[in-house]
Amino acid sequence: MKKEFVVIGLGRFGGSICKTLIEQGMEVLVIDQDEARIDEFASIATHAVIADSTDETVLKSLGIRNFDHVIVAIGADIQASILTTLILKEMGVKRVTVKAQNDYHAKVLRKIGADSVVHPERDMGKRIAHNIVSNSILDYIELSEKYSIVEIASNQLLAGNSIIDLNIRAKYGITIVAIRRGSSIIVSPQARDVIEKEDILIVIGVVEDITRFEKDFLNK
Repeated sequence: MKKEFVVIGLGRFGGSICKTLIEQGMEVLVIDQDEARIDEFASIATHAVIADSTDETVLKSLGIRNFDHVIVAIGADIQASILTTLILKEMGVKRVTVKAQNDYHAKVLRKIGADSVVHPERDMGKRIAHNIVSNSILDYIELSEKYSIVEIASNQLLAGNSIIDLNIRAKYGITIVAIRRGSSIIVSPQARDVIEKEDILIVIGVVEDITRFEKDFLNK
């Protein structure tokens, strides 16, 4: 069954989300006050509407409450972002994800009921920084302020060792939740499993613990 989404704000972030959802076969209504942006996405999204998302009457007329998920991707106008989020939650929208400009903005969004708050610029900056520092870090995703999940390419310090030999969980408090080996994935690898040269390790843990592991095994 197709899920129905609304994307409010068609900047780079909102536009990218819209295109990706459409590629995945979802129904997407896009809303923006900029006519040029709506014209650009009219042939991409399921529906495209020029509207002010801070006008509750307009949102009600569009039946926003009936959608599965609304993404508020408004750019620099923090006031509009907060007011739109507040209206959506008061209308009873099931799930609202909002782009935050800074930590203060994020704090306010959480207080008024946003289900999920994202910091695309900050998070992408962290991912790029980790990739630059170590050739072994393939991807770095922040799950929360405390935990992250990382894709790590095996290197000469890791290859040939079993998980129990490396003793990663005991030494660093992080867990190898899966190993990608060619086209197959080993889920919940066992202690005696040996890491091979071309393996990709999927590791989860506290950010500080992952950083210690990086310094000892990856940044050399």
